[in-house]
Order: sequence, then structure tokens, then C-alpha cells
Amino acid sequence: MSTLRAPGALVPPSRGPVNAGPAVPSPAPTSDPAVLWLLPERAVDGFAGALGGPRLLTEEERARLRRLRGEGARRRFLGARMLARYALSARSGRPVHTWRFRAGPWGRPEPEPPCGGLRFNLSHTEGLIACVVTSGRACGVDVECAPASPDAVTHLVPHLADTERAELASLPPAARADRLSELWVLKEAYLKALGTGITRDLAGFTFTAPSAGPITVHDPCRPPGAGRTWSFDLLRPAPGYVLAVAAEHGRPGDLHRVDLADLADLPAA
Repeated sequence: MSTLRAPGALVPPSRGPVNAGPAVPSPAPTSDPAVLWLLPERAVDGFAGALGGPRLLTEEERARLRRLRGEGARRRFLGARMLARYALSARSGRPVHTWRFRAGPWGRPEPEPPCGGLRFNLSHTEGLIACVVTSGRACGVDVECAPASPDAVTHLVPHLADTERAELASLPPAARADRLSELWVLKEAYLKALGTGITRDLAGFTFTAPSAGPITVHDPCRPPGAGRTWSFDLLRPAPGYVLAVAAEHGRPGDLHRVDLADLADLPAA
């Protein structure tokens, strides 16, 4: 995985409408990269303000923003919607203020109208927001705090496959909580890429361990050999976080990462 860093400051665009937002950096040229964008929650206010703030959102998005309880939840929602627009503009050159979205059959947002086959997916947890963008292929991302809490270990492990539960049972408690976090983000990223979200039995598909080589999925609900069409990246973007990206028709490690702020001083969860 290569790492790209966006400029430290957002600057006004050199051309286009006044409300088009700041110029966006272009990822390194490649045939069809999956590009992962990361935005710390502490940077959302400045980032969103530079783009134009809530006025860039649709009325439906602004209504959802108003309904959210808690400043943190509102900040993460706003940051995610702004990050999606910024990341899509970086890939397409389309002005930031022009993006609109429709909900797919399972609620997944997609560009409306479609834009050159661009796909994207969002995830956020307390402290960190992530967006992955691909062209012409499915993608999903999930980020969580790690290691999993004792309560999560108690309540989530029973929902996993027998082989995964056996793997976790063989680990000491600290490693077990950490591995559960990995499995959780892999499963969420994969289901989000499929477009279903958490509507399937989490025990119905399994992942190989990272120590066994490239991560692969075994999913009996998909056509034979379909698992080989997916690539998975599992990374630790900052202390206290774990993140997974699922991309269809990709190669492990073929992922470009853009940090919109320095993540080194993010507090551990």
C-alpha cells in the first residue's frame, strides 16, 4: 500500500464557481486504484468550513444532520459527507458542490447521476472518518476502535463462524479482542461492498488469517470462485484503530492512502 499526503492547508480553487470548494489533490496515477481517504474527527470543522459547510449538503442530508443527537455524531456525519464529495472530486475533477446521492436497495449511497462508474463507501467511528473510492468496481470500508471492548467480545463472538470462534478461543484475552476487531471490520467492509450491509448472518462467510498470506473470503452464498475476485487490505491507520478495505477485482496491497491531516497524534481509544 502506498501512502499519499494531501496538502496541509486547503486552498481556494484557481478556477470554477466561487462555491466549488478548495482544489483537491490528485492521487498518484495508476490504472484503477482503490483510494482510501482518512480524516481525523478533530479536523472536521476546519475541513468542512473550507469546503462550504452544511450548505453543500442536500436538504435531506441537512435534515438528517439536525436529527442526530450529540455534537460528535453530527460532526462525524458532516465530515463523512464532505469527505465523500472531496474524494469523488479528486478522482473525477467534478466540482465539489455538484455532488448528489441516491440510496441503493439497502440504503448505500451512490452518486446521482452516475459519474464514470465511480463507487465509494464511507465509515466513521469516534475520532476517525474513512472513505474509499473505486472506478467500475465495488468497494467497502469499515473502521473501528481497537481492540474490541470486553462487552463486544462477549456479544459478538457468538455471531461468528465455528472456525472463527475456535481461532479466537485459542488466543489470550488481549490478542482475542484485537483479532475480533480485525474480523469485524473485514466482515463489515465486505458486506458494505456487496451492498447488503449487516443483513446477512455473520457466521455464513469466513476470512483467512493475515498470517496465512493474502486475506481471502470463503462465502458459500456467492458463486464458486467468487471469493478470488476480492482483495482485502487490513491496516492500523492510527493507534487504537483498525480498518479494512474490500475491493472487487483488485490486488492485495494495491491501495493508495491519502491522509488529510497527520494521524500520528490521534489519541488511542
